[in-house]
Amino acid sequence: MKRTITFIGNGNMALSIAKGLKDKYHLEVVGRNMRKLEQFEYALGNKISKHLLDGFNIQDKTILLCIKPANVEEVSSKLTGKARVFYSVLAGTSIEKLSMHFDTEAIVRCMPNLAASVSYSMTTLTGAHTFQEEAKTLLGSIGPTLWLESEKELDIATALAGSGPAYLALIAEALSDGAVKQGMKRADALEVMKGLFGGFGKLIQDIHPALLKDSVMSPGGTTAAGYSALEEGNVRSSCINAIEKAYKRAKEL
Repeated sequence: MKRTITFIGNGNMALSIAKGLKDKYHLEVVGRNMRKLEQFEYALGNKISKHLLDGFNIQDKTILLCIKPANVEEVSSKLTGKARVFYSVLAGTSIEKLSMHFDTEAIVRCMPNLAASVSYSMTTLTGAHTFQEEAKTLLGSIGPTLWLESEKELDIATALAGSGPAYLALIAEALSDGAVKQGMKRADALEVMKGLFGGFGKLIQDIHPALLKDSVMSPGGTTAAGYSALEEGNVRSSCINAIEKAYKRAKEL
């Protein structure tokens, strides 16, 4: 018998996760506006139960909390009952804060990313150890998972894997722009870039980044020339700083 997963929140992250879970679990979604819940259902491509937030009873339910961190107090005030477990994807929102506002037996913080919609999110987890295996199975439906031992590590992982698709998208777009600047057609540049990222994603699973870089960079060659330009532009330093800035922001939320 399939377990029912209750989504509280119907934004982009909720939809991405729901797309990965829809074939393995019964889903229901809770939100403020029925029209938006119907849009969520349509985008999901599955008939699901839809409920308005006011007075919704979470008794013994498995909750996937996908709201904005700023809305925790407002949303919690509209719920009744005590949940079995809360799986929260709220960036920077501590277990302590969640437990102050939501009545539940257990809380697990999760940080998936946008690749959940294609079942390949890198999702980090931490929280109630009694739900560790269930959390890994549930979120494992949308890609690889990693259980971390502290909320600090999860906030760092938020900066890396949670925000990472935006960083990589910037790099992908910039590399394509560089090829266009040198005379390649835009459509061809995008096609080559997609092939590059697809192959790299497989290689990096088994080869350390430094070894992968060294295997491509021959002395005095084209890669060495391009790599030198990246170093001159402080790309490495900028990436390190991006993680630091995003981590600090996660702690502020």
